[in-house]
Amino acid sequence: MDLENNKAQMRKGILEYCILSVLSRNSCYASDIIKELKEAEVIVVEGTLYPLLTRQKNAGLLSYRWEESQQGPPRKYYELTAEGRKYLSDLDKSWMELVESVNLIRTR
Repeated sequence: MDLENNKAQMRKGILEYCILSVLSRNSCYASDIIKELKEAEVIVVEGTLYPLLTRQKNAGLLSYRWEESQQGPPRKYYELTAEGRKYLSDLDKSWMELVESVNLIRTR
């Protein structure tokens, strides 16, 4: 078995949850989201992030606003909508249930 491939698949499975979690603290520019995910060793590249952000926006979980930048073109800042906060709360509960189930299986 390829351990690195399995780790990558697990990270992909929780990436959308991690993005919502990052945005739950404050609105962010895409590169800020990438930086925070990389610092947490949830490696992601722009080509992966932007489609996920678009999908979450289209689902009503995110909104965005444009802000002028002193270092180039305006930047798009993403933030959770009320629906996104509710969805994240539901994901938090699901995550805790999953962790509990896996821990139960591992300790038997």
